[in-house]
Amino acid sequence: MAAIKQKITPNLWFDRQAEEAAKFYTSIFKNSRIGKITRASKAGFEIHGLPEGTVLTIEFEIEGQKFIAVNGGPLFKFTPAVSFLIACNTKEEVDAIWEKLSEGGTALMELGEYPFSEKYGWTQDRYGLSWQVMFMGDQKMKQKITPTLMFVGEQCGKAEAAIKFYTSVFNNAQIGNILRYGKGEEPDKEGSIKHAAFTLENQDFAAMDSAYKHDFTFNEAISFMVECETQEEIDYYWEKLTADGGQESMCGWLKDQFGVSWQVAPTILGEMLRDQDKEKVERVTNAFLKMKKFDIRELKKAYEG
Repeated sequence: MAAIKQKITPNLWFDRQAEEAAKFYTSIFKNSRIGKITRASKAGFEIHGLPEGTVLTIEFEIEGQKFIAVNGGPLFKFTPAVSFLIACNTKEEVDAIWEKLSEGGTALMELGEYPFSEKYGWTQDRYGLSWQVMFMGDQKMKQKITPTLMFVGEQCGKAEAAIKFYTSVFNNAQIGNILRYGKGEEPDKEGSIKHAAFTLENQDFAAMDSAYKHDFTFNEAISFMVECETQEEIDYYWEKLTADGGQESMCGWLKDQFGVSWQVAPTILGEMLRDQDKEKVERVTNAFLKMKKFDIRELKKAYEG
């Protein structure tokens, strides 16, 4: 199966279950496969604690969409602030997917009939990752799985501003249908976002505000990796996404002004880290561990020794 060219890839942070989870997800969905694997080197052991040669990251595709799972350790846990909406053509498909994803997990909204769908449920799976499983009826969906951002707590009410910001930063971007809260839907404020669709780099996303009391928000457990071919691209996305209160972190990681985590990474880095020459991998790893924003020239210099 030919991999689709995907500019923005959800990156899922596991403790040590990345490979197990990737196999689990690819067993549930059609048009799925395990992709490239990056293994831990000696360099960076003090950060990730992985023995040399064990899986560090694993790419996988479900329904033709790419994800990356990382064995990062126990630092971050998934929250429902980012979930993945699965569009189903039949109620039977909803039942089948729900049964597998909910096994050993926790239902956040029980599977049933709702005003917006004849069959819908929201569950955290056995790893804590959130999925919304929805019968779409006659609605046409070009993308099977849609990352959905929920703005809660201090971020509640900022969904619309975030959508406008993201669609200004990325190419092939547009704002789609917006459903707003009306009168009498307290605690949600009238006019705030009940559900909104938007597109970045021809990829579908969704966002919503929720004023109910939630004990979670965005964190690094789910980040969005932006793959860049050139240093100019890296500089552009780094500058834009850290603007107006965003925060730089290490190794290409950042948080934007809304608290959503991103990774701005050169496509060449993955190729370097999968090289069979362990010394090259060590040098590249030691080089990038010192970086905040990635520097392609310095990475190449380390790679070539």
